[in-house]
Amino acid sequence: MSEPEEHQLKTPDSVAADAGAIEIMRMWWSEGQPVMSVKPAFNDPQKFGQMLAYAAKHMAHGYAVRHGHDERQAYQRILQGLSEVIKADNVQTVTEPVSKPGSVQ
Repeated sequence: MSEPEEHQLKTPDSVAADAGAIEIMRMWWSEGQPVMSVKPAFNDPQKFGQMLAYAAKHMAHGYAVRHGHDERQAYQRILQGLSEVIKADNVQTVTEPVSKPGSVQ
């Protein structure tokens, strides 16, 4: 996995300075499908739903800034994508092994 330095995600300074910050999820698009590593850190799953809503809003803003999209239209497209996957009801959870740091495969 490689991408230009300017496209790599960085940990925000405010998060790095917060000893109580919790990483919830990492996501990639790999071989034509989403791949993620998740941590169900909240007692109430609704909190994760709220985080997804925030992520959709922030991503719409990102599309506006980086690609010149209308922010509201980008948000609606994101919601359409969410709705399509939810309605399809065919998402399968696949687990795969993860190497431990320092292990040789």
